[in-house]
Formats: sequence, C-alpha cells, structure tokens
Amino acid sequence: MSNQKVTLEEIVSLAKRRGFIFPGSEIYGGLAGTWDYGPHGVTLKNNIKRLWWKRFVDDREDMYGVDAAILMNEKVWEASGHIAGFSDPLVEDLKTKKRYRADHLLEEAGINPAGMTLEEMTDAIKENSIMSPDKNELSEVRQFNMMFKTEVGALGGQYSYLRPETAQGIFVNFKNVVDSMQPKMPFGIAQIGKAFRNEITPREFVFRVREMEQMEVEYFVHPDEWEKNFNHWLNQLREWMEDIGLTKGRIHEVDIAEEDRAHYSTKTIDIEFDFPFGQRELYGLAYRTDYDLKKHAEHSGAKLQYRDDVKGEVFTPHVIEPSLGLDRTFLAILTSAFTKDTVGGEERAYLKLNKELAPVRVMVSPLLKNKPELQEKAREVFSTLKKEFGNVMYDDNGNIGKRYRRQDEIGTPYCVTIDFDSLEGNDVTVRNRDTAEQERVKIEDLISKLS
Repeated sequence: MSNQKVTLEEIVSLAKRRGFIFPGSEIYGGLAGTWDYGPHGVTLKNNIKRLWWKRFVDDREDMYGVDAAILMNEKVWEASGHIAGFSDPLVEDLKTKKRYRADHLLEEAGINPAGMTLEEMTDAIKENSIMSPDKNELSEVRQFNMMFKTEVGALGGQYSYLRPETAQGIFVNFKNVVDSMQPKMPFGIAQIGKAFRNEITPREFVFRVREMEQMEVEYFVHPDEWEKNFNHWLNQLREWMEDIGLTKGRIHEVDIAEEDRAHYSTKTIDIEFDFPFGQRELYGLAYRTDYDLKKHAEHSGAKLQYRDDVKGEVFTPHVIEPSLGLDRTFLAILTSAFTKDTVGGEERAYLKLNKELAPVRVMVSPLLKNKPELQEKAREVFSTLKKEFGNVMYDDNGNIGKRYRRQDEIGTPYCVTIDFDSLEGNDVTVRNRDTAEQERVKIEDLISKLS
C-alpha cells in the first residue's frame, strides 16, 4: 500500500464523492459525530467484517460468536464500573458555553495530560494561559460521563443505557456459552456490534464519533497462561493488519504505562496508526485479568467460573481482549490505500485496495453506450461475472476514460471493456487498476484471470 502523504480533506472529499461516507442528517445541517455509510462504504465495511469474522471465528476451533442486545439491565453498568467511571475531562468556554475535552486542549498546547488529576489539568490550563478555540477563558475541569441514558418501558422510571462497548455483552453471556457449548480452555467469544459514546468533541471524520462499530474478542485463559495467549493475540493483530493492507511504516506498538491503563488492565498494548492528523490509537490489546467476571459474579450472584474436569480444577478465567474499532479500521484502510501517480501524462488518485476488500471487484463496460450489440455482449459478460464474484458493477456513463478514473477512485481492481473486436474474437480488454495496463483476455478465461 501507499505511504504517500494524504490529507484528511482529500479522504473526506473522495469518500463523499464516490459514495463511501456521507455526513449524518446532512439535509438538516448534520449532527456532530454521526456519519452515514453510502453504497460503496457499506460494502467495504461489510467486507472488513466478513474478513475479520472469517479469520477470528470461522477459521478457528476455539471461538464462539454472539450478538448481544444493545440495551442491557442497568446493573450491568454498575458492576462494570461504567456508571461511576466512564468519563472524560470536560472544560467549558465561559462565554459561549461550548464544551471541550480538557486533555485535547492540553495536548494541542504541547502539554502531556497523561496521569493528571482534574485539579492538575485545571492548574495547567491556568498556568499556561490556555484559552478556548474561540479565545475565551475556560472553566475548571470536571468529569463528564459519556454514556447515553434512556428510559425503558411505557410508564418510564426504568433506565438503561446505549452500551458504550460490546465487551460487557460478552461477559454477561459467559455462563450461557459455557453451559450450551462446553468449550475447552482456552476459548474466545467474539462479537461485532454498535457502541455509543456521548463524545464531548467528536472530530477527525470517523475517528472519534458518537456511534461506532466494534469488533471484539474476549479470550478466556487459565491465569497461569495469560502471557502466552497475550503474545498469540499480538501476533494475530499483526497478521490481520498485513492482510487488510495497512502500511507497515504507519503502525506503532505502544506499551501503555501503569498510570495510563484502564482500571481493569495489568498490561495493555495500543496499536497506533499514522492517520493524516497524527499518530492515534487504532486497536487495543488488554490483559483484563479476572476483573470483569468477578465483578459480575459479585453483583449478580451467578457463578461465573470454569470447571476443568480433566484436572479437577475450578477457577475464574482471566481474559485477553483484542479490541478493534471498525470505523477506525475503515479510515486506516483508506489512508493506506490512497495513492497518487501519473498515467498518460495526467495525475490520478486511486484507492489501492486489497481485492477482497474492494467494494467493486470488477467493472464491466461497453466501449460505446449507443451501440446495442456492444451493450448486449457487455450484459452477457456482466451476468457471468456477477454470478461468480457478486460485487460486480456495470458502468456505461461517460467516455471510457472517465469510467476508468471513477473506478480507480472506488478502488476497483479490474475494468473489463467490450469493444467491436469482442464481437468477433470473443475476447475483452482487461485493465489493471494499479498499473493502468491493458491486455486481451478470452471471455472463457475471464473468471480464472480475475480470481
């Protein structure tokens, strides 16, 4: 993949122009922190999920999938510590009343807020004369809980939350999976699903949003074997990133210091990525110990333990958690794939996507739109390829050069063109996205060629 410089503006522009991502509620002025995935975006997103599920669930014997409810009993979030502690440091513009993340303002001023208390953040803002983006004075820093609270039931009075993470839906189903599937230790439970966080300042396109999708595994291990399994999952993440084409030079593994780790973790490695706006967290790999199962056992009264009948041992498993944000993965893929070069003396931009990820695998096109015999032949070829690959597009809009450029921006690996020679020789022109080179291929050989 490309390691060229690409701006966020270029990615946002291409994403909207080619039907990947649109601003949420755009015709009404939008809603901060929400984005809608368009036709090509939802296909790329589904391709990412399909490859993730295949690698981490279908291709393994030790993994079980779940799809837990977004709304859960309020006691789940009490037990997990989210009601008391799922918060960010908030600061307010005293004049406009706009709210901002205090740690972000400190970082932008060149100050590392890691490990600071609220009082220390307040002092740092005052001592360094940090103002709001509107150049006004700021309030003292306070905590802001990021969970969306909602009422349940027709009469009200019962509350729940839109889940801020998918992990707790896995932990509360631990006993159900053990009882129904009788898994052997170690084993994992995987889930892909939506999570919601009332971010103070959503920003940087789909990087920090209020509605996101997560791909998570909670991998249950014997307490004595956590380190071996932690390293296994670190290698799995490395292989995954190579599979989806993330630029190696943009990836950084950061061992998180104790004071910066989540309360449940005794070891965390963040996988950070060089986005157009800087190095930011992409994935997290955490050793959560037995914190979650013990907390839920304590609050619910359920026995959340594992019985090893061979060893005659009963214990609370420890957990290794590889947590992947789907939206951030999407953005990292676009960043890695965005490539510029020169073809025929003209500069072009294209997405150098893995063919398994590309929203369109093949584009089929008649050389001329107004020639029925070319249209008929092109439709025959299109139908054949559509049955084989699924994500095949028919395009006869504009001249052939414009079609190629359009497909380059979508990331289509191959364009198949039917011309007058095709009617006689039963062959077509196949254009390669990356090289822009073309070759003649017999129609009966097309499927094997494109595979």
